[in-house]
Amino acid sequence: MAENRDRAREYDAVLGGQNSPPIDAAILGGIEGVKRRLASPDLEMRVAALSDALKYGETGLDLVIQALQDESKQVQFTAYSLLKYRTELKVEQHLNNVLSFFEFDAIEVNKFGKEISRRLEIARYFTEDLGNGAFLEMVLIPSGNFRMGSPETEKETKYNESPQHKVKVSSLFMGKYLVTQAQWKAVAALPQVNISLNSDPSCFKGANLPVERVTWYEAVEFCARLSQKTGRNYRLPTEAEWEYACRAGTTTPFYFGQTITTELANYNGEKTYACEPQGTYRNKTTPVGSFAPNAFGLYDMHGNVWEWCADSWHEHYRGAPSDGSVWESDFSELRVLRGGSWIHYPADSRSAFRNCNFTGAMVSYFGFRVACSAA
Repeated sequence: MAENRDRAREYDAVLGGQNSPPIDAAILGGIEGVKRRLASPDLEMRVAALSDALKYGETGLDLVIQALQDESKQVQFTAYSLLKYRTELKVEQHLNNVLSFFEFDAIEVNKFGKEISRRLEIARYFTEDLGNGAFLEMVLIPSGNFRMGSPETEKETKYNESPQHKVKVSSLFMGKYLVTQAQWKAVAALPQVNISLNSDPSCFKGANLPVERVTWYEAVEFCARLSQKTGRNYRLPTEAEWEYACRAGTTTPFYFGQTITTELANYNGEKTYACEPQGTYRNKTTPVGSFAPNAFGLYDMHGNVWEWCADSWHEHYRGAPSDGSVWESDFSELRVLRGGSWIHYPADSRSAFRNCNFTGAMVSYFGFRVACSAA
């Protein structure tokens, strides 16, 4: 007779029967054992239990599907990996409502620019089809609190980066990469909302290079056309959302740590920030995704091109909103830019560094990435 795997076996610590085992029982096997391990606070135990769950037919499969909603990204990812190639209808129905995952290494360096840690991270995302063979990947940024701005002790800190203040940011999606020229061209071909768009504005040409030489108003028009096509509310990120997403949980000058190198970002490496060696000055943009991402899975948040944000420019943070919302002013023709660029020195690429320019400015180191609500 075939073994009934839905019941504990005689060599398990708790035998099967009509009654559930006591809450403090030690179960070594069977579907009850899998359930107990999946309810454990121990992350490694929950992850290991998922593979075992699939040995127990429909009951085990249901447990793996339930794990897609686990509080741990690692458990979610493991469940997703176990299910993504299965063909059962209920699996496909659940996966259609679940974001995709990708893995990447998050790198930390010391003040000498030497790598001191590398850890595997996981992020969730969805892909938007823009047409003409162009796709936009949007990464889920979890909600959280952070201290916006730089401490007085940070090297080359500026007055306009203070006072540091606590900000709560709601979850949102942000572009995995800077908007590329291929993406720009696809959206520029969509029906106009407010203003016309030049389909090929960039100085440095390449489908996978970031689009540049776009004004703030043109970036807003890109978002409006994309919103009209998809039904989602695409927009520029607020300045607080941008810094929160850039830091990805770090408090150091860069999301890589105490400094950066030109092996980690595209900036003018003729000048150094800390004790790292002098680097390369490429004198041009680089393809998006050429360097390691931050711990949220976002690329090129340091360097390559400056990124337009939604906010008006303010000379300091006194009176700044604490909820991550857009901060407008009576003079709205100056808008915030973040992240540094290929032509600027490393200090300008710090997570806290703030820049601004007129909404009509159009230069070869101004670009953007998009955001949209996660609600």
